[in-house]
Amino acid sequence: MSKSQEEVWDEWRDLVNMAPKEIEDWLETKESKSVGRDSGDGESKGRKSAKRIIEIKRTNKDELSEDDWDHMAKVVGYIKRHGAQVPDDPEGSDWEYSMKNWGHDPFGENGMAK
Repeated sequence: MSKSQEEVWDEWRDLVNMAPKEIEDWLETKESKSVGRDSGDGESKGRKSAKRIIEIKRTNKDELSEDDWDHMAKVVGYIKRHGAQVPDDPEGSDWEYSMKNWGHDPFGENGMAK
């Protein structure tokens, strides 16, 4: 059984702990560009996801499309899966950079690596 939109919303608010401007600034860094698999057009899936996350975070909840909700659930799943795989030395790791590309700062508020 899939999650309700309210469940996705609650997890999204907890786990996507970076503001749109923070994500935009992060995407400009060499660290952001250094991780993730190329999705075929020179950009990683995580960086593409980040751009979508920015759009969703700037959209009113009642104006979100089914595609938005699906992406939000995908992001929540990614953060939960990868958040459970914290490396021994997470700070400055590819793991941290990848998590930030998906809108989650593991060392920020509600971070998983605290």
